[in-house]
Amino acid sequence: MKFSSRTAAFAIATIMSATFIPDDAEAQPAGYNYDEAKVVSYTLPNPLLCADGTKVTDAKVWREKRRPEILELFRTHMYGRSPAKPAKLIYEVGAADTKALGGKATRQEIHIFLDGKKGGHRMTLLLFLPNGAKQPVPAFLGMNFEGNHTIDADPAITIAEQWTPDAKTKIDKLVKPAETTRGKSIGRWPLETILARGYAVATIARADVEPDYTTGWKHGLRAALSKDGVDTQWKADDWGAVAAWGWGLSRALDYLGTRTDVDAQRIALLGHSRLGKAALWAGAEDERFAIIISNDSGEGGAALMRRNFGETIERINTSFPHWFCGNFKKYNQDATSLPVDAHQLVALIAPRPVYVASAEEDKWADPKGEFLSAKHAEPVYRLFNKNGLGVAEWPEINKPVGDTIGYHVRTGKHDVTDYDWARYLDFADRHFRRK
Repeated sequence: MKFSSRTAAFAIATIMSATFIPDDAEAQPAGYNYDEAKVVSYTLPNPLLCADGTKVTDAKVWREKRRPEILELFRTHMYGRSPAKPAKLIYEVGAADTKALGGKATRQEIHIFLDGKKGGHRMTLLLFLPNGAKQPVPAFLGMNFEGNHTIDADPAITIAEQWTPDAKTKIDKLVKPAETTRGKSIGRWPLETILARGYAVATIARADVEPDYTTGWKHGLRAALSKDGVDTQWKADDWGAVAAWGWGLSRALDYLGTRTDVDAQRIALLGHSRLGKAALWAGAEDERFAIIISNDSGEGGAALMRRNFGETIERINTSFPHWFCGNFKKYNQDATSLPVDAHQLVALIAPRPVYVASAEEDKWADPKGEFLSAKHAEPVYRLFNKNGLGVAEWPEINKPVGDTIGYHVRTGKHDVTDYDWARYLDFADRHFRRK
């Protein structure tokens, strides 16, 4: 893949802002298991066995009985319960720049008021449409980590203020990122390559939905939709930040469905790391997403929690207590008592295509555990006569496998790379052509 002009812009931004370390990059701390030989035996919950002992033998029983059961278990014990879509959403559509990316795209910013109130809590959707493509076009939708302005160095993209905790004063502050942060995540968003394949790109910043720190919810969606606002006392099964981010992605899909130039029936939802967790949960709850892609989502995402490899439930609930519901903390010391595991999360996406990707050096996210989740979701896909991975063993590095379920483990670390995007574009091409 080539990113000549954008790569140059990124290089300039990097020099000006010193070395860029992605804020979601996680070291592999000592004291955790990275040895496959030390993975203890475990038994996974059976996705095809209902709570009352009924065996799931066809798609009808899955859809009407077992799938709702598993969704409720995840809501109760892990992600929490999200509210329904508001009766009214307000969209404020900005002017279109038809000459973005050197004339290759039309760029637009759309404010979506998530509480249905003009001037209320909003997120900004940044949309790129490929010029010259036959409309309506399919799209990749994903949340970004540090602001819409980081995915491209174009000075016309708005830099939004973000709530940030101040370690000294203990008071949260609204801070506008520096101009030098423009384009710092270009490597994760190869816009020109995606657009050249005929896809639109839509993204929103996670901080627009909820700032990613313990008290960030007070400035985010959860407070805005709560009756008591910042005085809310959360119940044990109320939604956490991961569910809030996923809910925001569904509202982005609501907006895309209003456009005539975007095919809302062909939206591929992609998320990396913690945002991969959000993408998986959004895809499980909202069946309108046509394809779900999990990139290095790890613990609380695609990795099997019972393996106790890399990051653990206790570590994630200690470092990020705002991500999941209160009930999830009950399982800090005993993942085996959790009534669900990640293979069931992947299975909830059936029969829609799902892609799970790992990185060889990203032991913290348990690459093999991510593969096994995809593998153990296959029985549910077979209910719909859909092919899964098509392999019995963890594949070789850089050897993608699968059909309706896709998987690869690539060389490298915790990131989204050109290699990943090449696989996702091929996967989307294949499945969207089948429609």
